[in-house]
Amino acid sequence: MTEDWQNGGFGIYIHWPFCEAKCPYCDFNSHVARFIDQAAWKSAYLSELERYAAETPGRVVTSVFFGGGTPSLMNPETVAEVIDRIKKLWPVANDLEITLEANPGSVEASRFKAYRDGGVSRISMGIQALNDADLQRLGRLHTAQEAMDAFDIARNTFERVSFDLIYARQNQTLRDWETELKKALTLSIDHLSLYQLTIEAGTAFGDRYARGKLRGLPNEDLGADMFDLTQDICGAAGMPAYEVSNHARDGAQSRHNLIYWRYGDYLGIGPGAHGRLTTNGTRHATICYSNPKRWLETVAADTSEQSREVLSREDEATEFLLMGLRLREGIDLSRYESLAKRPLPPATISHLTQIGMVCTTDTKLIVTDQGFKVLNSVIGDLLST
Repeated sequence: MTEDWQNGGFGIYIHWPFCEAKCPYCDFNSHVARFIDQAAWKSAYLSELERYAAETPGRVVTSVFFGGGTPSLMNPETVAEVIDRIKKLWPVANDLEITLEANPGSVEASRFKAYRDGGVSRISMGIQALNDADLQRLGRLHTAQEAMDAFDIARNTFERVSFDLIYARQNQTLRDWETELKKALTLSIDHLSLYQLTIEAGTAFGDRYARGKLRGLPNEDLGADMFDLTQDICGAAGMPAYEVSNHARDGAQSRHNLIYWRYGDYLGIGPGAHGRLTTNGTRHATICYSNPKRWLETVAADTSEQSREVLSREDEATEFLLMGLRLREGIDLSRYESLAKRPLPPATISHLTQIGMVCTTDTKLIVTDQGFKVLNSVIGDLLST
């Protein structure tokens, strides 16, 4: 019998928690360390893969994602052995996508060749800005020229390369963003992740903002204009948004992220990694211990998961809605009804349709361009009745 997770597929996320420096806007589980025992980390990853393989025999892996942190600080031999072990433990798709995140400051041509030879097929680069002044404000260690040099190395080594940019930065004008985005689109790229700067509590930017020291941020109207401009420019360039913040040419969508947004199953391996794992017909939310040292210790004790929570069908339906409505393709209404044991409220859908926030087909609920600007409110309305 088909289980719900099979609608989204099965992937593996490997979290590398180390960076050369902590960016002031970043709230990810990343750490700066003087010494990293690469052998110990490799052993821990391989051990976790073995443990999870025993729970998921025969599943076809469609995507592997090395995230962080800065995974391009991992020894290429470690990455290659992890990939090799995955291929031995599970059947893999013929078009298996293996992505590794990289920062421009950690890019070397020989290192990238070693990642490719080890099995990595796609690179996702954290460039974030294309001018030195903004890179410095964002706490990045690379210059704009170093970013372009690194991108050239990646583009000449891998078939698929994506990079990230942050907009709505301090003192950034609409014209500034237009110029920068158009420059990015000239770089023969097939995927862009374009994130509006958000100020997160617990980050250096968050602390600075709370003290009134983070000046020059755009107001709400300018932020909305930047979002609209992004959709227009990327769409005209043949890279429409397939998700709120992600743009790609046809066929170049991130397969790993599609597993999340289509609400498939994925293993979360590494400090602080989250997973969704269905066993015996029940989906679980897994969370690993976040402290790197503690995670290594708990792997040795076979207890790396800080928690494994059973998700109710209502929880699953809510998560499916939260994730799936981020996609331009929308969600399958019958799948929601199967999870929730009830349909989404017709009156709410009718109201949201009338005010231009959503549209429907015979099978799908899809958020419109206007709806994406207030997506949280749209989802809130759908879940409140």
